[in-house]
Amino acid sequence: MFPAVNTRDLSAVQNEIEGIFSSLFPEADRVFIARAFEWTRQCFSGRYPGYLAIDARYHDLEHTLQGTLCLGQLLRGRHFTGAHPVLTPEMFEVGLLAILMHDTGYLKRSDDREGTGAKYTLTHVRRSGEFASTFLLAHGCAPELVASVQNMIRCTGVNVDLGAISFASELERTVGYALGTADLLGQMAAPDYVEKLPVLFLEFEEAAKFSLDDAPRSIRFHSAAELMQDTPAFWANYVWPKIDRDFGALHRFLCDPFPDGPNFYLDAIEANLARVRQRNAAQPAL
Repeated sequence: MFPAVNTRDLSAVQNEIEGIFSSLFPEADRVFIARAFEWTRQCFSGRYPGYLAIDARYHDLEHTLQGTLCLGQLLRGRHFTGAHPVLTPEMFEVGLLAILMHDTGYLKRSDDREGTGAKYTLTHVRRSGEFASTFLLAHGCAPELVASVQNMIRCTGVNVDLGAISFASELERTVGYALGTADLLGQMAAPDYVEKLPVLFLEFEEAAKFSLDDAPRSIRFHSAAELMQDTPAFWANYVWPKIDRDFGALHRFLCDPFPDGPNFYLDAIEANLARVRQRNAAQPAL
């Protein structure tokens, strides 16, 4: 069982990630971890010049921190199994940057006053990669690191062709797939996931409005109830095949103890899905 960490508190998640990093790499300097979290605090709070504070209500800072926590726990579990390719401190840091910046595409520029960042749902992965590149290069990061961050961010795209991503190494691919896994598991295992589904519907509704007729079926729902009705199928037909097949079943490294212990994230998701089914059963047929 993983320790309870308040994902509404950036400092709490930072402390947990710093502890994980130190347990994996006791001789490594943790200064970069603190810097990455400070950059995140600035970007999401509206203290980065040219950008407003995040105003998407589902894809908010907590959503990012949920994925960040899950990624750290997954990489820790994998590292201590002796899996290959072996994780390095540098690639842990790249993965951390990527998960912290993977939804910066929802941020609006200072002169963007129409709607919320949710209107960028369909383009947020591309926008996140562009934001990460501009931000990291301006802060002196090497182009190779920036390219790795962008590759990992692309792993979070709904319809991404993973085979088309030019990973620089098998380790970069592995961490990218771990990031994609954590992005999905972190949010769906959250204690308030079911309660936030109506908020997710409002984001989809706004995205569809701004996309007009180009909005795909994946974000076109007539109501929050319809989205909730679709959620068990979303897990069974999209999320589970994605994490178990496409991402190489890295979720197994969240089993504690490995390999046969309980998986906190999968258990929490099953509990959330049971609550969704219960609510669906109480609703009139759509």
